[in-house]
Amino acid sequence: MFDGLAKLGPELPEGLTLPLSHLALRSWWDALLGYPPIKALLPLPILVVIAPLIWRFFRKTWGELDREASAHRAALAEAGKTDLRPAACLLIVAVVLTLQEYYGGRLVYDQMIRPALADLERGGWVFVKLAKYDELYGYAWWVASRVIGYVLIPLPLWKLLFRNDSLLDMGFRVKGFFSHLWIYGACLAFVLPAMLLVASQPDFGGYYPFYKQSSRSWFDFLAWEAIYFLQFLSLEAFFRGWMVGALRKSLGSAAIFAMAVPYCMIHYGKPYLEAHGAIVAGVVLGSLAMRTRSIYSGFLVHITVAFLMDLLALWKRGGLPTSLWAAG
Repeated sequence: MFDGLAKLGPELPEGLTLPLSHLALRSWWDALLGYPPIKALLPLPILVVIAPLIWRFFRKTWGELDREASAHRAALAEAGKTDLRPAACLLIVAVVLTLQEYYGGRLVYDQMIRPALADLERGGWVFVKLAKYDELYGYAWWVASRVIGYVLIPLPLWKLLFRNDSLLDMGFRVKGFFSHLWIYGACLAFVLPAMLLVASQPDFGGYYPFYKQSSRSWFDFLAWEAIYFLQFLSLEAFFRGWMVGALRKSLGSAAIFAMAVPYCMIHYGKPYLEAHGAIVAGVVLGSLAMRTRSIYSGFLVHITVAFLMDLLALWKRGGLPTSLWAAG
């Protein structure tokens, strides 16, 4: 083959052209961050730098939690009782996350839910449009499994096990929410630069949004964002609401760091720097929930960042929707 091309000489016959692909230019910054040893170690100095800032901002909150936990443990010791909350909470967390890993994904949708939707469409429910919205329905199941696992399993079960614990006190009260909105703005100012750093990575643009048909129409994009936001509300209720609320009486401020471990692990498989960012986000959002006694500021931070990341990813690859509704 190469001998044949060589015989063509320096000039190609008239009408014959060779295909050309223009490679995207890569900045020195992207090349530096893409070098494995540097990328692997980059989060460590960042964590060292921001750790004192987080401690300074939340040290009063952590101190209050530790004093409350000390008093709680002293009262239990005096009464000769054992606090079963840590064991019960961590076992529930392990079971919920394992169920979600094995039964909250696409496989269960393909085996059970998709055939049911197909039967409904064949039975006259033409608005289902399975061929058009199959991927969206798959993610709807993913979100439903998070609502079940993050909310419908742990909260009723906890009330059954510990009847005197108030679920509303686990971050679900709205009283005083507006007085803490400035913290929402401060957290965004802190998180957005980190988001831009993550967005500069080559794997970012191809990873978000999860729903790849988001660029097809604004309806697809907004429908995805709506169920995505519901997933975040359930996630905040589980990690920053129920889990920290269940552990804080026993562990004090350590409850926040205990929560950050499984929260970081559910980000495995996402871009590397984002998985490390989940450690910081878990600690900051958990501390914020304890400071405000509410999950809602953290929820607003989460959905704002998620929405901007999806928009930024679509924009970077030229995939922003151009129509309101997709044909078909």
